[in-house]
Amino acid sequence: MFDMTDPRPARRLIQTAGAFCASALVATFVAATSGEALAAAPHPAVQALNEFNGDNPEKNVIQNKFFVKENRFEVAPALGLMPNNAFVTNVYGGAMLAYHFSETFAAEGTFLYAPNTGESGVKGLTKTLVLIAHDTGTGNFQQPLDRLQLGALFAARWSPVYGKINLIGEGVANFDVYGTGGVGLMLMTKDTATYNADYDPEDGGATSPVAVDPAAPTAAHPAVNVGMGVNFFINQSIAFKLDGRTALYVAPEPDYGNNEGVALENRLYTPFLTTAGVSIFFPKMKPRYNF
Repeated sequence: MFDMTDPRPARRLIQTAGAFCASALVATFVAATSGEALAAAPHPAVQALNEFNGDNPEKNVIQNKFFVKENRFEVAPALGLMPNNAFVTNVYGGAMLAYHFSETFAAEGTFLYAPNTGESGVKGLTKTLVLIAHDTGTGNFQQPLDRLQLGALFAARWSPVYGKINLIGEGVANFDVYGTGGVGLMLMTKDTATYNADYDPEDGGATSPVAVDPAAPTAAHPAVNVGMGVNFFINQSIAFKLDGRTALYVAPEPDYGNNEGVALENRLYTPFLTTAGVSIFFPKMKPRYNF
C-alpha cells in the first residue's frame, strides 16, 4: 500500500510510466525505420523468404550489360548493295546518324549515294535480253535500268533484343537486334540499255553489246522504308553493323520502248538495301550497371 501522504511513491510511479512510454515510442520508431530500410534494401533473409513465396520481382535476363546506348549519338559510315536489282549492279555508300532516347528506342536518318557505273555495271541478264531482242528483229527494244543515285531515309528504331553469345568458350560477343520503320526520298536514275551498233562478237569482248545513255534523266520518289538490323559491340564505343531494309515507292511501270502513245500505269517498286558498316557512339558511355 502506498502512503498517499508521502509524494515519493507516486513520483516514482509517474517516472516509471514515463520511462515505459518513452521506450515504447523509441521501439516503435526503430521498428518503423527498420521496416522502411528493409523495404528499400531487403535483408538477405527477407529476399530468400520473398523468393520462396514467389514474391520476388522479375529481373532482366541480361545482367551486367556491356553496352549502354541511352542518351548517346550514333554515327555509322557504311557501304551497301541492292541485291534485288537483276539488271544492274547498284553499289552505294553512305552514313547513318541516330540518337538513342533509351535502350530500346532511337530516331535515325540515313543518307546514301550511288555512283553511276554506266555500261560496266550492267549485269549479264541485261546483255542477254538486249541481244535476244536484236536477234529477233525487235530493233526498238530498250531494257529499263533504274539505278539508285541518292537516298534519304528517316525512321524510328526499336531494339527489343539484347543478347550475349559465348563463342566456343573463347569470349562473349554482345549484340542487339532492332527493327526500323519510316519515310524517305529515293532519287533514281532512269537508265536504259539498248543494242550497241558498234558491237562485234568477234573482238573478244572489246566492245559491250549494250549502250547506256550517259545523260539519262532522274526521278524523285517518296518512299516508305521498313527493315531490321543487328549491332555487334566491339567495345563500349564501337559496333559492327549489318542493316537491311526495303524502300517501297510507286512509279510508272517499266518502258521497254513499245509504249508509244500508251499511258504507263503505276506499279509498286521495292528496292532492297543491304548495308554493312561501323557504328561509333558518343559521348563516352557511363559506367556499366545492372538491370
